[in-house]
Amino acid sequence: MADQGFAMVELFPAEKPLIGVVHLLPLPGSPRYGGSMEEIVDRACRDARVYTQGGLDGLILENYGDLPFFPETVPPEMVAAMTLVGAEVRRVTSLPTGINVLRNDSMAALSLANALNSPFIRVNVLMGAMVTDQGIVQGQAHRLLRQRMILGSPAKIFADVMVKHARALVQEDLDISARELVGRGLADALIVTGRATGEEPVVGELKSVKQAVGDIPVLVGSGVTPENARELLALADGAIVGTSLKKDGQTENEVDVSRVRDLLKHLGR
Repeated sequence: MADQGFAMVELFPAEKPLIGVVHLLPLPGSPRYGGSMEEIVDRACRDARVYTQGGLDGLILENYGDLPFFPETVPPEMVAAMTLVGAEVRRVTSLPTGINVLRNDSMAALSLANALNSPFIRVNVLMGAMVTDQGIVQGQAHRLLRQRMILGSPAKIFADVMVKHARALVQEDLDISARELVGRGLADALIVTGRATGEEPVVGELKSVKQAVGDIPVLVGSGVTPENARELLALADGAIVGTSLKKDGQTENEVDVSRVRDLLKHLGR
């Protein structure tokens, strides 16, 4: 079982890993599905190769194209498609690769991680309730942690603190929410984001979360750019990066290897 207070080097080849997001094209069943699983696989594998060649330390697969998102349980055809894509991505890179099933299907993410031997999953709402564009999304920590025990899965749970594109149903101090996620939700690591995809987190909020949870890893989950990366990673234990590494800085575009290398250059890597 995963233990709290682990070091990031247990999962990644760096003390403060940079994790590239593989934003999947719309999957079967989604309104914008293009009709070709081959196209989805090819795009995901190209992005994974570019992140790898550029020098990143890990990846995370995310069904970003499946708008509008299901608030919790996604249908089986999406899980099947993500399994296929994940297996093909593993063929083209040896980077540790996590799973995020939007909007908040943590049980599907854990099942995928178990099948694909993924070392971590991202859970947008692990505890409490958030008001989102999908309605009220509620945490499922009580189910997820028990299922992890049943499966004997070593996958770490990376949980968002006040996730982007959402507001807390009941307002609570950020440091209290962070401590609750770790102490009562048993999250292994926490993620701090800006208010929306591609937006930088508030530095004061990042500091507050890190101070609240001590040795528990805290990652920046959005808005990392070459210009702010050094400042943010001085406070955090790693970063999940996507939008700023895409062509023209647009989330839907393919990964640009020159942007990946520019980010690492600014970090002295």
